[in-house]
Parts: sequence; C-alpha cells; structure tokens
Amino acid sequence: MTPAVIQLAAEAAERQSAEVTSFGARMAWVVGLAVFVAFVYWLMRQGWKWRGALQNDLPELPAAPDGLPEHRLALTGRYHGSTTAGQWLDRIVAHGLGLRSRVELTLTDVGLDVVRPGANDFFVPAAQLRGARLDKGIAGKVLTEGGLLVVTWAHGDKLIDSGFRSDRAAEHAAWVEAINLMNSSDSSITTEGAER
Repeated sequence: MTPAVIQLAAEAAERQSAEVTSFGARMAWVVGLAVFVAFVYWLMRQGWKWRGALQNDLPELPAAPDGLPEHRLALTGRYHGSTTAGQWLDRIVAHGLGLRSRVELTLTDVGLDVVRPGANDFFVPAAQLRGARLDKGIAGKVLTEGGLLVVTWAHGDKLIDSGFRSDRAAEHAAWVEAINLMNSSDSSITTEGAER
C-alpha cells in the first residue's frame, strides 16, 4: 500500500468514528437536572411550611379520652386529608392534618376517634361533629361519586372537612347516617357533595 492510500483510509476511518457524545457535557446536563429537581422539591417544602404557618392559629388536636364506650361503628381504610369546610381544595396541614395515612376510625356516643399509624391521632367530640356526606374528592384525591366519606367537624372557630375511604366502601352510607343522626337537631346537614 502506498502512503497516499493509507492516508485516505485513515481519513475515512476518522470520519466514520467521530465522537458522538461528550462525557463532560452529559455530566453537566445530569447535574443541572438534579439541581433543578432538588430546587422544585425545596419550593414544594417551603410552600407546605408556609401553609402550616398560616394555619398555626388552629388549636392542638384533642386526644381520645380514657375508657371510650362501646363503639357504634368501626372501619379501617385511608385518611386522605382535611380541608376548610366547603372548600375542597383548601388543604389544612397544621398539626399533621395534611398527612395521608392508614386510619382506624371508631364512632362512639362520645365522639369520633381517629387513629392514624405513623401520624397524629385525634378525637372529635360528639358535640363538635357537624355532619357527614358522601363525596368524590378532597384536596389531592378524586374518586368516583360517593367514593369518599367526608366528616365535617368544628375545631376552634373553624369548620373542617376530613376525608376517609374505607377498605370496604359499602360501609360509607352507614357512617353518613350514624353521624347525621347524632346531630339530627341541626337542619343544615347535607348529604350532597360540597359545591365546586
């Protein structure tokens, strides 16, 4: 082979094996994307803290009294969060009310006991219960019509809607009836969803 042919072959090989990616440029994109994702999560956390600071006037959640009487109803399922009553997107995050969790819900003659493994438990005295209804959504969770049990209760000077979903959704109607019967003297109780 002549030197000219070798040189042409080398030039052809160089054109075919041109560098496709630059490791430095790829790493810069990966690091930039990671920083952007971290920044977005930081902003979300700051928003959650800000919302909690706005709601710090909400009193501490009551604990269940010792020696609760025999329960009327009990269910296990999911707690999906709490909102300002009638405003299904205004999530309440103070005192852990914004944290989703498993739930064991017990209705007695003295009130509603909400036990949440991994989150703050709370108790709603019977005098604070304002009613219950079947609904399709609460902040961050939308289900089929009637798929969510929403309990309205008073805490301090605020009315709160708390959303629950039983492992057996057929139980929801009995809960609505039982809670509304506890407050049958209140004519403002409705079983229809909050206006959207």
